[in-house]
Amino acid sequence: MKMNSYSCCSAVSDQSKRITKISSLLQLVSEGNKLQILCILKHKEHCVCELRKHIGISQSLLSHHLKCLKDISMVEDRKQGLRVYYKLTKKGKQIVDGVFSII
Repeated sequence: MKMNSYSCCSAVSDQSKRITKISSLLQLVSEGNKLQILCILKHKEHCVCELRKHIGISQSLLSHHLKCLKDISMVEDRKQGLRVYYKLTKKGKQIVDGVFSII
């Protein structure tokens, strides 16, 4: 069988573009702190101060991780007074359920 018969291997195929997106997503969420954030948000929404207490990282690093997760539509936020609350999006729930079901 010729290698060019595999559509996912073609550099111009739609499947190849999907593989690139999946690879980027997996690289992004493979970082330990991001996985902890996703695990915590899997159960319910939390404000930044609550997440910070659970994970034990600086607020600036936590905010960076949340921004990355928000940029790929895995989490969404809402502001209530002075606090910002984060929760998983529908897409985020699907991905987190898939990732954590492997273990």
